[in-house]
Amino acid sequence: MKRNCLALLLFITCFAVSCTTEANQTLPPQAAPTGKGEVIKRGAELGHSPLVALADLLKDPKSFTGKPVMVEGVIDKVCTQKGCWMELTPKTGEAGMRVTFKDYGFFVPTNSKGMKVKAEGEVAFKVLSKEDADHLSGEGARLNRNPDGTANEINFVATGVELRN
Repeated sequence: MKRNCLALLLFITCFAVSCTTEANQTLPPQAAPTGKGEVIKRGAELGHSPLVALADLLKDPKSFTGKPVMVEGVIDKVCTQKGCWMELTPKTGEAGMRVTFKDYGFFVPTNSKGMKVKAEGEVAFKVLSKEDADHLSGEGARLNRNPDGTANEINFVATGVELRN
């Protein structure tokens, strides 16, 4: 009887651990859309926040801090490891801002450079540690570094995004 109870307890424990591990895994990003008009949606559905020209937001980001807004742009750079950030610019080759995803809750395809994006979220200002700045620079992010190796950045924390070719 003890052996059967022990076996059952071991089975239940293994089952519970595998369910917990599976539920906490982040699904890999899907490939970028291949057809025209195809849309990839990530995060929350886009709402009704006011659409702000990305160029205007970049000129005066402090006036948009803490207010939900919608922006449109082009992905100039993307995290090549997981798709956990992207650099959004008004036009390819122009200065832009790094976009992260609320609560690290979703990612974009790692091959989405050049795609058009509509994103909803809020502007935030961050001081990145030297380690974080080194990590992001290693992934291709453009940062304005401080003499001590840290970096100040304008960051857009998206709650939802739509990507299309």
